[in-house]
Amino acid sequence: MRENIKEAEEELKRADHLVYVTLKYTRTADVIKNVISRLINAYDLLILEALEHAKKKRKIKEIPTNPVAKCEALVKVIKNKEVLYYLKLYNLLKKIYKAEFLRKGEYRKNVALVALMPGKKFEVNMEKLREFFEITKDFLFFIHDWVLGGKLRKQDD
Repeated sequence: MRENIKEAEEELKRADHLVYVTLKYTRTADVIKNVISRLINAYDLLILEALEHAKKKRKIKEIPTNPVAKCEALVKVIKNKEVLYYLKLYNLLKKIYKAEFLRKGEYRKNVALVALMPGKKFEVNMEKLREFFEITKDFLFFIHDWVLGGKLRKQDD
């Protein structure tokens, strides 16, 4: 059961390298999109881990297969407003990843991916990407604490 948390940690390590090393030297929208993909994968694994834990504790009968249903089940199982905050970012990341996008300032300091979502444009620059990464890392700590109890120490603190 803890395998999903370990796999999510590995995804976050890969995303960390992309954000703090690869993007520093490559500066392309494709790298930004790849980081978003890694963050989504980490979220998927963490949500699955939390739902498997809930099933083991008999809080739910079965784990939904649909991502939307998984999010709804997670909100019902973990009665904490913080979960809504994390899932809001998860849904935003999925929308950004699926949207058509423009490349802005590639190979320059201010590289950005501009997602063309229905009715609006959403710009993901390096600063915003780092923010997404940190929130996803916080979600890892949150799920770890909920599933395993105790506090997972932040490695950079």
